[in-house]
Amino acid sequence: MGEGKFTIASDGVDPLNVPRRTLYTGAKIPAIGLGTFGSDRFSGEQVSEAVRGAISVGYRHIDCAPVYGNEALIGEALHEVMRAGIKREELWITSKLWNDMHGEGDVLLSCAKTLKDLRLDYLDLYLVHWPFPNSHAPGCSVDSRNPDAKPYIHEDYMETWRQMERLVELGLVRHIGTSNMTIPKLKLVLRDANIRPACNEMELHPHFQQPELFQFVVENGMVPIGFCPIGSPNRPDRDKTETDTVDIEDPVIAKIAKRRNVHPAVICVKWAVQRGQIPIPFSIHRKNYLSNLQCTTTDPLTEEEMQEIAGIDKNCRLIKGQVFLWKEDQSWEDLWDVNGEITPG
Repeated sequence: MGEGKFTIASDGVDPLNVPRRTLYTGAKIPAIGLGTFGSDRFSGEQVSEAVRGAISVGYRHIDCAPVYGNEALIGEALHEVMRAGIKREELWITSKLWNDMHGEGDVLLSCAKTLKDLRLDYLDLYLVHWPFPNSHAPGCSVDSRNPDAKPYIHEDYMETWRQMERLVELGLVRHIGTSNMTIPKLKLVLRDANIRPACNEMELHPHFQQPELFQFVVENGMVPIGFCPIGSPNRPDRDKTETDTVDIEDPVIAKIAKRRNVHPAVICVKWAVQRGQIPIPFSIHRKNYLSNLQCTTTDPLTEEEMQEIAGIDKNCRLIKGQVFLWKEDQSWEDLWDVNGEITPG
């Protein structure tokens, strides 16, 4: 679709039929979004074309981030679809603050650049991408370490969060939220925030259901947004380890998919939406992103099927975050506070 050629697809889904979740502000967010992390395998142009196509078939929720390196190209697609008649208020656009922009004054600069790149006046949701100010080079190896890396320091995080709150006060951002957090970190943020997080973005798929964190997020009035909803088969090779499991090859997922004559990925997306999280699957392939959207409006899983999937959790975290470690001889588990306490510096 070239410039000015955007049209609504005849075989798409009516956006009004897509389920929505209600945030604590009363705002409604579509219960499925399109992720835009091309994971080093797809170009910015391919991702931008997928955004165009996804909006054409009925997506209204797009999840972006500057570190993905494609916001300016996505901005061209958003500009085109809005010029063709899609109203800004019909879209839900999320972006994120990258780790090298946590400092004083940096948050406004980062948000302003994202708005310029996406060609928008405001964001619906702006997330702190990681709770560490530890940046790394794009595409770096999994054992790469930033010499200036730090642990989670709550006072520093709250200084960043105060700047996030200021964006809401300025009208540049409608909601703010967290990402890649843990229960002990969130407890502190909820205690100290003036504007509390509306959402927490986290890894969620049938083999990594995070029941305790999921429950905590929901009970504290946040909506969970789930990345890697089908187990991210196209994630970067550096994020793959020998112990990783494959959700879409799970016998339970495969059996339900066969019974319903759909791809196993569709079952993962259905499960996510029915459980209450917002999956943000990514694909550049039209048939995939269309089927991911269609499945949220048709043929729900039975209670028995939901229970079956609840029973296949393997606690298999795929995005382990090793590059954010701050000391020698650390394990990636140190990032995730697995013993219920924030890992000290």
